[in-house]
Amino acid sequence: MTSLDTLISMLAKLPGVGPKSAQRIAYHLIGQKSDQAFNKMLGESIATIKEKVFPCPVCGQFTETSPCEICSDPTRDQSQLCIVEQPQDVTTILNSGAGYRGLFFVLGGAISPLDGIGPEDLHFGKLMKRIAEGHIKEVILATNPTDEGETTALYIGRLLKDHPEITVTRLARGLPYGGDIEYVDRNTLARSLERRIKL
Repeated sequence: MTSLDTLISMLAKLPGVGPKSAQRIAYHLIGQKSDQAFNKMLGESIATIKEKVFPCPVCGQFTETSPCEICSDPTRDQSQLCIVEQPQDVTTILNSGAGYRGLFFVLGGAISPLDGIGPEDLHFGKLMKRIAEGHIKEVILATNPTDEGETTALYIGRLLKDHPEITVTRLARGLPYGGDIEYVDRNTLARSLERRIKL
């Protein structure tokens, strides 16, 4: 196997990168005329990322400081805790423009019996410890709108039954803004009808 073949096969192992995309990226990296500095920086960034970035010991999102900037920010609303599945979900919510100013907690995945992921494989113990120690008044369940995400949200709801002082909310789901009903998938449309609101 040539060096080029090895690079393409390694790139193809990245999530969302298929064989054709991997080949395109590899040829782009080779074909850059004078930008060897870019290739060197890219290689160094990949080689050292695990040494510099780690999960925050408080919330679980990726950070270079302990605790992360969000957990150590005293201006954030300490009474709100948004629970997400993966670290990248924190960034997605922060970049959404919704203006959420509360705290976060990363579960590390979702309950998925078919994939062999049960509650013991996620950070539920750490979550309950954080809730017991903090001044949380609202838990926002921001798990993905999938069967696994729904199962996980229901499980968290059951865990918090013994905490009547905490309001548990779930992200709203429904039709995308600016979309046409004819292009919406059946499940999304069905959920939108079930959870319609009064005007």
